[in-house]
Amino acid sequence: MVADYKILGFVDALAVLFHLLNLVAPAWGLAALLAPALAWRGRARPRWRAGLGHGVWLGVWGSAVLIAGLVLSGRDGRMATYAALVAVMGAVAAWRDGAGRR
Repeated sequence: MVADYKILGFVDALAVLFHLLNLVAPAWGLAALLAPALAWRGRARPRWRAGLGHGVWLGVWGSAVLIAGLVLSGRDGRMATYAALVAVMGAVAAWRDGAGRR
């Protein structure tokens, strides 16, 4: 079955929204796993606020990588895109943790 998206209808707009959310879900899922670890390692108080800050940074950068992978490869879910996601999320997590400043 071929998807026929007509943005004018509510159901079709809802389907597009779900597709976009599923596109960036791996980035935000990984951010949800990394952010508490970064907050726990940090010295900031309160830790929940630091965790939210880490989570937003990680989620935005991860979403940008996934969208760039979709644009560059033309398909969602390529292994190279997920490898880039892990590399960028690791780099952003190290940067947020203060790697190189210690």
